[in-house]
Amino acid sequence: MVATALAFAHGQENFGKAAICLIFALQVQIGTNFANDYFDFVKGVDTAARVGPRRAVAAGLVSPKTMLRATSLVLSAAFVVGLFLVREGGWVLLPVGIVSIVCALAYTGGPFPLGYLGLGDLFVFIFFGLVAVDATFFVQVGFITPDVTSCAAAVGLLAANILVPNNYRDAVTDAAAGKQTLVVRFGRKFAIWQYALSALFALLCPLALFLYGYRWPVLLPVLLAPWAVRLTNRLNRSSEPAEQIAILGATAKFLAAFGIMLSVGIVFAR
Repeated sequence: MVATALAFAHGQENFGKAAICLIFALQVQIGTNFANDYFDFVKGVDTAARVGPRRAVAAGLVSPKTMLRATSLVLSAAFVVGLFLVREGGWVLLPVGIVSIVCALAYTGGPFPLGYLGLGDLFVFIFFGLVAVDATFFVQVGFITPDVTSCAAAVGLLAANILVPNNYRDAVTDAAAGKQTLVVRFGRKFAIWQYALSALFALLCPLALFLYGYRWPVLLPVLLAPWAVRLTNRLNRSSEPAEQIAILGATAKFLAAFGIMLSVGIVFAR
């Protein structure tokens, strides 16, 4: 949505191409979730001690073999859709698509699982922010500009923030299973600072766009600043897993609100 609003601001929006990007992104997201469900169970991270939404394999709802097949099916479908993106945007997108699919598996699978090495936040920032927004814009317009990458970074930071309360909640069980998230590595105070600074830098993006030449409506997302402060304080005070689950959901809503307000602001600012 943000990328298409930016394409509109540049006078080259293409909703058909944007729809293909959306389908690809959803399939990679679903495939990643399926892979996480499978590999976290196999590696012993998802146990009876885990607190949070039920995982299908750990709960016995789906067999590991079935989940692995589902992962392969969804990511194979993503590859096929990705070929349409290559046709629309050029061969430069082929390695981007392949790396996206590989990292969907490598997030919790393979010999060097990214999420277990404390790299999950970085790769969420890259793929849910920089790759998602920049590539969707590129498919429609054919080039990338600094204002687009600024928005991509903001979206990526807020997407990575969804991981923070999740990893904050699971710090004890993750440490016991050898999953070295940033919270496990550097502690919960670090997680609070990460969460707060990510929200701050994301909310500076509209100001950067304003200085770049967009008109005042682009500042609309700044109205979310008090909400960001409240979420940070909630996370800092939280001690119960149920509260941290609620904060995770609220963080996702914050990202959605930011994306909507930023998109509306961009459309009316040009």
